[in-house]
Amino acid sequence: MGNFNLHIETERLVIRPLEIKDYSTWLSEFENRSPSQHKYDEGRIDMSICTKEWFEDLVNNHQRMALEDNAYVFGVFLKEDTTHIGSIDFSTIMRDDFQWARFGYTIHNQFWRQGYGKEAVKAAIYLAFDKLNYHRIEAHINLDNTASIKLAESVGLQFECIRKGFIYEFGEWTDNLIYYINKN
Repeated sequence: MGNFNLHIETERLVIRPLEIKDYSTWLSEFENRSPSQHKYDEGRIDMSICTKEWFEDLVNNHQRMALEDNAYVFGVFLKEDTTHIGSIDFSTIMRDDFQWARFGYTIHNQFWRQGYGKEAVKAAIYLAFDKLNYHRIEAHINLDNTASIKLAESVGLQFECIRKGFIYEFGEWTDNLIYYINKN
């Protein structure tokens, strides 16, 4: 199997696929999360199953999904010291005449309110259009996830609609806001 190694750098960040060498910083920053700040923030997570072998399987699975064009998962790292601060992912919905994907973004809560989310998402949109050749990407956002809505709007995504009963979470089918951006 080949390697998927697309990356991009911003002023403060490096956005690239996880590598096995990232295990220590990846684990450390998950373990250093602050308690949950709101409903959509997992806060501290039990990382006891996340051994180095488990992480190697995760990295290999990400590589496989990328090579199959099913999904692309990127770690977000501080450029100055390679600290892992979050992730961005794209899932191909349909290629052919659509070139359409869903994307998600997460920044560890100990790094919030420093502009990292906006910086990472803007760079990821560039990757989606210019390197992964998507024409349309959309974010599926819970109706009351104000932080995610503000981030999506701040990088140019536009509200399209509400999809009713769209995603099964919290033990029920939930409505989601659909925000999108097309390649110009």
